Amino acid sequence: MAASALAQQRLPTIPPDQYTAEQKKAAEEFLAARKAPVSGPFQPMMHSPEVMSMARGMGDYLRYHSAIGNTLSELVILITARGWSQDYEWHVHYPIALKAGIAKDIADAIADGRRPVGMSADEEIVYDFTTELQKNKRVSDPTFARAEQRFGKKGVVDMTGISGYYTFLAMQLNMARYEFSGDGPRLSRVPN
Repeated sequence: MAASALAQQRLPTIPPDQYTAEQKKAAEEFLAARKAPVSGPFQPMMHSPEVMSMARGMGDYLRYHSAIGNTLSELVILITARGWSQDYEWHVHYPIALKAGIAKDIADAIADGRRPVGMSADEEIVYDFTTELQKNKRVSDPTFARAEQRFGKKGVVDMTGISGYYTFLAMQLNMARYEFSGDGPRLSRVPN
């Protein structure tokens, strides 16, 4: 659904000069950790600064330091954003994924809701694991075994964490009807 077709945002961005003491503290911690002001999914979460701060902390690890590495983490993020038809996540992470080494054809297939062709063995493992988790709410024994053999126990926990974390962000954004001014096409809705 295009952003223009959505109703007004439910949780508008709070101007920094209107922050409560707790929101100011959360924004300062965000700036110190991310070297940028509160943005994106963290803006609606500023209505609950404790949730925002905890989410930011979890994201700092999962996005930048996971056991599966940044390239495969970006693949998980794209699959999750597609599964939730989350335009903001897609808009932000599509170019990051391409720069990190995910082929444009693979990313574009995910955007279209198709299984990509030409994936590496690691990409196939991540795709199958994340897709099963998102669609089936579980991971089959064969898919789990392949992922655990390749990435270890920490890797499967981290991969699940990335998918869960970006699901959480997508839920926050979709619930808040968060609109952003990004250019480019929007994701179509994909039936469950």
